[in-house]
Amino acid sequence: MKSMDKKYVGLDQDRHGITQLGRVVLDARVFGLIPETQDCAGWSLGQMQVLMNQVEQKWDEYGSLPSHLPPELAARHTRIYAEAIARAKSKGWNAELDDDD
Repeated sequence: MKSMDKKYVGLDQDRHGITQLGRVVLDARVFGLIPETQDCAGWSLGQMQVLMNQVEQKWDEYGSLPSHLPPELAARHTRIYAEAIARAKSKGWNAELDDDD
C-alpha cells in the first residue's frame, strides 16, 4: 500500500494512546475545526496533513502555548485532553513508557 493510500485508524481506535495524529485530532477539536465527535477514522494521510496545517495555523495565533489560549479555549483544551488521557490510560497507555517499553 502506498503511503498516501494509508488511512488513519482514528483517535478512538488508536491502540498506541495519544499519537502525533491523535494530538492533531484533539487540537482540531479544541479549535472547532472538527466536531468533538469526529475522530478522523478512515481519513487519508493527505486529509490529515491538511488538518495538521490548519491546527498549526491556529496554534501560531497563540504562540503554540496552551497558556496563551483565551479562557474559553483554555478550558476546552483542558477538558478535551483530560478526557483523552483518561481514555488512553483505560486502554493501557502509559505516557511514561519509552518506545522500547
